Amino acid sequence: MRGHGSDGPTQWSSGICACFDDMQSCCVGLSCPCLLFGKNAEFLGSGTLIGSCMTHFVLWALFNSLCCLLTDGVFLPLPGCFVACYACGYRRALRSKYNLQEAPCGDFVTHFCCHLCAICQEYREIRERSGDITHPDLKLAVVTAPPVQTMESVSVE
Repeated sequence: MRGHGSDGPTQWSSGICACFDDMQSCCVGLSCPCLLFGKNAEFLGSGTLIGSCMTHFVLWALFNSLCCLLTDGVFLPLPGCFVACYACGYRRALRSKYNLQEAPCGDFVTHFCCHLCAICQEYREIRERSGDITHPDLKLAVVTAPPVQTMESVSVE
């Protein structure tokens, strides 16, 4: 249930763990989180798709790989801190734009512990609040079979 006017912050339209409610953004968010993050940043006017996407890629994928390889996983939480610091600013901007609760916990902690779920939730919220339920940004190929398929035998003479 959403609050009204000065009743305080409103609830998110979906929970942090509701990724499977929107399979398309879930699949994109899990396979290429930098793309979904870039779309969110672009919508908020806080960056360009390519710039935000590349920054996210460097902070997430490159730093994760380097920390894991160079330290045998000892400093694996370090890249999570970098990406959480970067991403929590966008979450804060989204919350401010729509007067959303700081839930399920603080913005930094949400991104540090559940980064992929958080960017999927943010994308769903943007889509829901902007009234765009058709995913124009995440167009995937759709193949539709003909309604009736028949096979005819050909006589060979």
